[in-house]
Amino acid sequence: MSHKQARVLEEIFREPVTGNLHWRDVESLLHHIGADVVQHGARLHVTLNGREGVLHRPHKAGVSSKQDVRHIREVLAALGVTPASYEG
Repeated sequence: MSHKQARVLEEIFREPVTGNLHWRDVESLLHHIGADVVQHGARLHVTLNGREGVLHRPHKAGVSSKQDVRHIREVLAALGVTPASYEG
C-alpha cells in the first residue's frame, strides 16, 4: 500500500472524525486494496473478501462529511479493512 493510501485509511479510522476527506482518495483506496466496485448512480456497491457493502458518493464538491466518513469506516470494517490489517 502506498504512503498516500495508508494515510487515507488512517484518516478514515482516526478519532475525532475528519470532515475533509476527498472522495477520489476513497475510491483510489478501494481500487488499490482490490475491491470490486460497481457504480449505480450515487451508490457504489463494494465487494471484497467475499463481503459486500454500499457506499454513497458525497453530494457536496466531492468532499465527505463527518457522517459520510463514519459510514465509510463502518463499511470498510465490515469488509475486513482496518489500518491494522495493512500495517507493514
